[in-house]
Amino acid sequence: MSNLRLAAIVEALSLTPNADYPHDVVVHGGYCSDLLSDVMGRATAGCVWVTNQVHVNVVAVASLVEAAAVIIAGGVCPESQTLEKAAATHVPLFTSDLSAFEVVGLLYEMGVKGAVRGG
Repeated sequence: MSNLRLAAIVEALSLTPNADYPHDVVVHGGYCSDLLSDVMGRATAGCVWVTNQVHVNVVAVASLVEAAAVIIAGGVCPESQTLEKAAATHVPLFTSDLSAFEVVGLLYEMGVKGAVRGG
């Protein structure tokens, strides 16, 4: 299980924050999926979720599973509604030009292991 602080991950991966975020949040694992129902059913609280989805439902799902943060990979930009909702609900949302595969690989190298419930 990982006990990395969110700020360390942001710095190491050169993530772009889309709003202020709590630097001292501890990340307890990682999850990667673009299927929202999969994330709702299997991601664990405190995980960092890596996705290519950009719509507002990402924020709702991240909030529901109590994710530590969301990383939108692949150089895609979140929709304005997504950014607004993330800021309003205090869901840390980041973007990366790296592919989801690269982001997950780097997280794994940092010691972030998969966070899967019921699997």
